Amino acid sequence: MIRNNWTLSEIEQIYNTPLLELIYQAATVHRTYNDTAEVQVCTLLSIKTGGCSEDCAYCPQAARYSTGVDVQSLMKTGEVLEYAKKAKQAGSTRFCMGAAWREVRDNRDFDRVIEMVKEVNELGMEVCCTLGMLTAGQAQKLADAGLYAYNHNLDTSSEYYGEIITTRTYEDRLQTLDNVRKAGVTVCCGGIIGLGETHEDRINMLHTLSTMPEHPESVPINALVRVKGTPLENQPKVDVWDMVRMIATARILMPATMVRLSAGRTEMSVAEQAMCFLAGANSIFAGEKLLTTPNPTFEEDHQMFELLGLKAREAFKAERETSEV
Repeated sequence: MIRNNWTLSEIEQIYNTPLLELIYQAATVHRTYNDTAEVQVCTLLSIKTGGCSEDCAYCPQAARYSTGVDVQSLMKTGEVLEYAKKAKQAGSTRFCMGAAWREVRDNRDFDRVIEMVKEVNELGMEVCCTLGMLTAGQAQKLADAGLYAYNHNLDTSSEYYGEIITTRTYEDRLQTLDNVRKAGVTVCCGGIIGLGETHEDRINMLHTLSTMPEHPESVPINALVRVKGTPLENQPKVDVWDMVRMIATARILMPATMVRLSAGRTEMSVAEQAMCFLAGANSIFAGEKLLTTPNPTFEEDHQMFELLGLKAREAFKAERETSEV
């Protein structure tokens, strides 16, 4: 049964289960609720790059860090549409557009993003945006344009959050998620491991996600990509077994959610990624870049899917299944 009343002690017990037993339990839940051969393929494009006023300690797009990322203004709608078409041809069914903004402002740039959402929606792809903080009215405008999902990660626990970001609060994050949910847009919300947080912080973040009134439809689990020039550039590489443990725990807590194996895949072998899929991951980002950081190519992922017997999930499958009930 899908639950929203998990206690911290219950989550701690699941998280600390011996690893092979945890993977088995998660794989069992995954098989019960999902087609285990099916993986959602998403593409993420940076439509406005760099120059962000936030101080997120992991982010190469923060204006205050010297990371070699060139500031680029908002792309033209036609350019974005070409990227979306190529992503669809390569097998992606969800197209996410990211802008390095602290928050959305009601101006011509936002009007252009609305136009992008409409155009990509007409391609038959699930359209996602990650644009920073949103008001209720802005969320509704995006919903009216056909936005399918909005990504706004918690990043870490509420307790550790202030060590990573000081330019906005945890409550700001939760308010944006509430605005998105009330507008009828699906929620994409997860976090990053490897920021210097404790296992307790990871458990607390999973508790926040799994006790929301409705679980996020997508939960990205990211391994920190260490970028020179950011405060976290010297963090140790995330152990793959920590990723597997996070994915497995998320799968058990949120059985029907898309759990996304997100940033950090370039440092993982196919065998390591296969363990993540076995533990319950059923979504990836495909394409050579995740905003500004490296990612496996479409061709590499095609080869991996063929080897592992995986297939791409169709767009809007959840809606079709609901309408058929």
